[in-house]
Amino acid sequence: MKRILTLCLFICFSIGFSQENLTYQKPHQNILELAEAPLAPSIRMDSKGENIVFLYRSNYKTIEELSETELRLGGLRINPVTNIGSRTTYYTDVKVRNGKNGDPKHISGMPENGRFANFSWSPDQEFMTFTNTVSNGAELWLLDVLNASVKKITDANLNANMGNPVTWFKDSKSMLIKMLPENRKPLINTKEAIPTGPTISISEAGVKAQNRTYQDLLKNKNDEHNFEQLAQSVIYKVNLDGSKSVWKTSDMYRGLSFSPNGEYVMVTTIKKPFSYLVPYSRFPFATTMYNKNGDFVKTIIEVPLIEDLPKGFMAEREGKRDFRWRDDRPATLVWAEVLDEGDPENDVPYRDEVFEQDAPFNGPVRSILKTKDRFSGIIWGDNNTAIAYDYWWNTRNVRTYVFNPSKPSDVNILFDRNYQDRYSDPGSFVTTKNAFNEYVLELDGNKAYLIGDGYSKEGKFPFIDELDLETKKTNRLYQSQLTDKVEDISSALDAKKGEFVVRIESKNEYPNYYIRNIKKRIGLIPLTQFENPFKSIQDVEKQVINYKRDDGLDLSATLYLPTNYEAGKKYPMIMWAYPREYKDKNSAGQNTSNSNEFTYPYYGSPIYWVTRGYVVLDDASFPIVGEGDEEPNDSFIKQLVANGKAAIDAVDAMGYIDRDRVAVGGHSYGAFMTANLLSHSNLFAAGIARSGAYNRTLTPFGFQSEERNYWEAPEIYYNMSPFMHADTMKTPLLLIHGEADNNSGTYPLQSERYFNALKGLGAPVRLVMLPRESHGYAAKESIMHMLWEQDQWLEEHVKNKAEVNTPEATIKN
Repeated sequence: MKRILTLCLFICFSIGFSQENLTYQKPHQNILELAEAPLAPSIRMDSKGENIVFLYRSNYKTIEELSETELRLGGLRINPVTNIGSRTTYYTDVKVRNGKNGDPKHISGMPENGRFANFSWSPDQEFMTFTNTVSNGAELWLLDVLNASVKKITDANLNANMGNPVTWFKDSKSMLIKMLPENRKPLINTKEAIPTGPTISISEAGVKAQNRTYQDLLKNKNDEHNFEQLAQSVIYKVNLDGSKSVWKTSDMYRGLSFSPNGEYVMVTTIKKPFSYLVPYSRFPFATTMYNKNGDFVKTIIEVPLIEDLPKGFMAEREGKRDFRWRDDRPATLVWAEVLDEGDPENDVPYRDEVFEQDAPFNGPVRSILKTKDRFSGIIWGDNNTAIAYDYWWNTRNVRTYVFNPSKPSDVNILFDRNYQDRYSDPGSFVTTKNAFNEYVLELDGNKAYLIGDGYSKEGKFPFIDELDLETKKTNRLYQSQLTDKVEDISSALDAKKGEFVVRIESKNEYPNYYIRNIKKRIGLIPLTQFENPFKSIQDVEKQVINYKRDDGLDLSATLYLPTNYEAGKKYPMIMWAYPREYKDKNSAGQNTSNSNEFTYPYYGSPIYWVTRGYVVLDDASFPIVGEGDEEPNDSFIKQLVANGKAAIDAVDAMGYIDRDRVAVGGHSYGAFMTANLLSHSNLFAAGIARSGAYNRTLTPFGFQSEERNYWEAPEIYYNMSPFMHADTMKTPLLLIHGEADNNSGTYPLQSERYFNALKGLGAPVRLVMLPRESHGYAAKESIMHMLWEQDQWLEEHVKNKAEVNTPEATIKN
């Protein structure tokens, strides 16, 4: 018996953990050349378009950077040595250009080997602050934009653990800066600490806490101690010359916000008790008002721990929430409160009510608006005009209101629409800076301006409209007529003068920015001149194809032919997609792709494989539709397979592919899609699934767009889980997952357990766990290896697939 038991344990261990030792690899030279192409800089432009800051960075981090010390606490990932987010994306160089043309110039005094982040304009846009992370912390630097010079403002003692540590005074002469307290207690090494007792969590009878499966949560008292110490800051007032004084003593500061006139500061601090169920954003907090000198004015609200909410995506806590300043007034506070007890199931005529109160916040509270659905924001204009929004996820509905803040009864609905209906999108309102340097609605009498994407059946033709807010009539001022390029209207420099910033690109021309004057009709004024770094694929044949699902639903995808394409020859294909849920077929069938968009092979893209002899079908439509009382997931598998079959049929009918050599891939929910397609159809020769979730019983209180919990819809959770159908999955599958995945629900355990199930049942599967990587991958070593793995997998199981008799490509029973 002892021998038999030992043998069984050995077999189980071998099945679960047999592995291949392999160092980081690099992909084929064709792929490597594209993957290592340099990035164009990001830009930060002032509101007048006169000064541009150019930010340069490498395509990737290094595995050494990802291996720096990291603590995962309360939903945060922190480097406790440098006191900044451990997953921060750093820039390595900064340049400035003054004026609308010329080359960017180097900045004198920039630190060598810098790691720059948290860029923030001063209110007058003459300066910009940024952090520089060094070996022992994060420093604050000040960029004089007009003189292209910098100087260090603080030592490496910033606390950037919860985001940008800088809040500018409204006069642009000083800042409030979060710094490390001198009396911060030492952190506990949780791996070495000796436990003093068990960790105990309690659930009271009748109190429901149906939360998503968050990651990086606090787990014990040691985590609580470390979180508290890392969240503690002292707030200093720091002047442009570096002189400083304490503004507020040590506390766990979550947010700071100046009133438009700069006289008051709204401060939010985290309180105890902490939670092991939810991230820090739902820990208790207090919002307190101070004047600009730091003197106490009033406690605005104290909110308890929020672990339990009514069920549903539209659930909300009771009481005051969403505090904001009214941007068109000196110091008026605005907030919302629920009228439905925060419960989406309660049937009420109005869901939310919006209130305001003037400084010093002890006078009358005024109701200024009630919204039919959940309030989601306001664009302020003046005393008589403002734009408000509400939305309701369950119906995909959004409303746009125009109302008079001085006369609450004066309210009208401008737009009432399905926000997934891109063809009917009226656009976004144009804003402009006011005397407080706050962005407010740009008005010309009763008229406002809208910038829209301009999607239609004919293509994408962005527009600028003038909207009469009283009559609701629109006048189209401009609509792009480009048919061989794609134009996006980025922002308005001066809508009344007709000056706008636009971005123009084509499939082989890198996106660049221009000034377009729609009134003077003069030529475009170029603001940037970035070159195409991906010239090896600039002439690749690319088109958006339109086709139908078997139920008549319109679908689309972007098709790329191999760089070595020969007419009449059939090629293998890789299809990449991501499912999306809809509540009506009209919006589900809309096409927002454009064949003239720049061909950009980012790290997770399948486009690399056009250089390896593959047809690539990217961004294939995978709508999952549930109309009326039916939810999309009620027929998820059937629709998923129908989407896949329609895509293959369409490309096959064009004569480009060998349909027996088609692979499917996706990331996150796209990985979930891939595993389900391989489990429930014979359509594909192989699959690639990155950072997915495969067992929905491990996310029992909802996932993606499914808000029903497991006990309300057990058949949905079971049928949609590839793990539950591992016995039907016989198609080669490459699983890739970051060992440090932080996304809700996509624990690394999901891939590990799915791999063990498939291996135990004899399926051809390979599991690649990328050390230190999160839900999206960052290190160059990891990404190059991922590309190598995908290339090897496709070469073996798709391009050079052994000849077999493929069953008819239909849904499996």
